[in-house]
Parts: sequence; structure tokens; C-alpha cells
Amino acid sequence: MKLHFLGTTGYHPNNQRQTACLMLPELGIIFDAGTGIFRARDLIQTDTLDIFLTHIHLDHCVGLTFLYDVLYQKEMKRVTVHLAEDKIESIEKHLFSESLFPVKPNFDFQPLSDRPVTLSDGSQLNAIPLDHPGGAHGFRINWPDRSCAYITDTTASVDADYVGAIGNVNTLIHECYFPDGWEPKAKLTGHSCLTPVAEVAATANADRLFLVHVNPLDESPQPLDLESVSEIFTPITIAEDHMTIEV
Repeated sequence: MKLHFLGTTGYHPNNQRQTACLMLPELGIIFDAGTGIFRARDLIQTDTLDIFLTHIHLDHCVGLTFLYDVLYQKEMKRVTVHLAEDKIESIEKHLFSESLFPVKPNFDFQPLSDRPVTLSDGSQLNAIPLDHPGGAHGFRINWPDRSCAYITDTTASVDADYVGAIGNVNTLIHECYFPDGWEPKAKLTGHSCLTPVAEVAATANADRLFLVHVNPLDESPQPLDLESVSEIFTPITIAEDHMTIEV
């Protein structure tokens, strides 16, 4: 099962990275609809598409307005956007207000469920509540022999409620907007610094860690000092746009 990183930064795109979007083409699953979603068009393999939003800050949902081009000349039976029920009205009223975007693309909304969702291959997807201004969710997919979790837009802490929900995960994809030393700003904005993310991965007994939602102001190849946390957790990879991994 291949996972494609279509957007790996937060807040706004830069020359190397688009904002949050991941895709599992074989399942027709997309996590977050940031600016990177335009890249999904060439990866679509299914006649259904399920887009799971962690939350509706613009860097995670503005790509819903790109769906006309993403779906152009695609024979789709169904496109569903899954998100917290109390956020649906905000998307309809604001993102697709007549003055901003007068004609909504052809998709339906589905409120996130507290119960596991069975995907087309029989795997189970769970939504995980996260602490973030305005509310957010992470997601975990469990296959019989492996698992993958996507945790973004939250302040990492080994004491956070979500850590129990990602226990023994094989592949952990976690946001890391700030380097160490920015803890007050991370707490204020609901984002994470590097060392707490590494500590979460170690506490959760993850097999490997991929960092996303990195700061777009740092366009260097290594925006975070991974060597500084090598004694806490390895292996860690800073995900890049167009990266593909097996999960």
C-alpha cells in the first residue's frame, strides 16, 4: 500500500512544499485538502474518493475548491468529505459562500464517526480527537498486519490523550512545525516542537516517524535538527512533497 505525500507544510505553501495533503490511491483515501490536493488528479485509481479532514483551518481545507480540476474527466461514482459535524456549516457558509466560491464542486459531507470506519480493503479507520484551537482530529488505519497514524495540528506531549490511541503504530506521521526552543509559541498556536514529537513516537512504541506540517519559512533541505533527538527516537524522516512510502 503506497502513501503519497502531496503537501507537507503548514500555513502557506513555499517553493518546495504545498500545504497538508496525503493520499492512499489504492483505497481512494485523501487526508486533508490543503493546496497539495491538486496533485491527486494524476493518482486517482478508484471511482470513489473519501477525503478525511483533520480540521478546517484554511491550510487543510482550501483544496476543496480545487476539486473541479482534480476530478476533471474522472468517472467518479461518489466523492465524500468527512469532517467533524460541527464544522460542516462553516465550510458551506464561508468557504463556499456565494461571494467567495459560488458553485460548490460535486461532493457530499459526512460527519466523522466515533466508531471505526471500514475501508474498501477491510481495514479499519479511526478518528482520534486532538487538542488544537477550534478542534481537530487525527486518523489511524489498522490492517491485520500493520498500522499507520496521521497526527497533525496539535501540541505534542507524552501526556496528551491521543498518545494512547497511536500505541504500537508501525508508521507515525506527525506534525512538527517548530524546532526546539519555540515551546511557548507551539503551545499558543497548537503546534509541536521536535523533541516532544520524538518523545511521543518513543512512548507510542512507533516503528518509524515521518514529520510533516513543517514551517514554510524554512526552505532548507533539513529544517529540523534530527541528530539532536537521535537518542530519543529513530528512524525519523522529514517528509517532502512527492515522497512515496509503503505502509
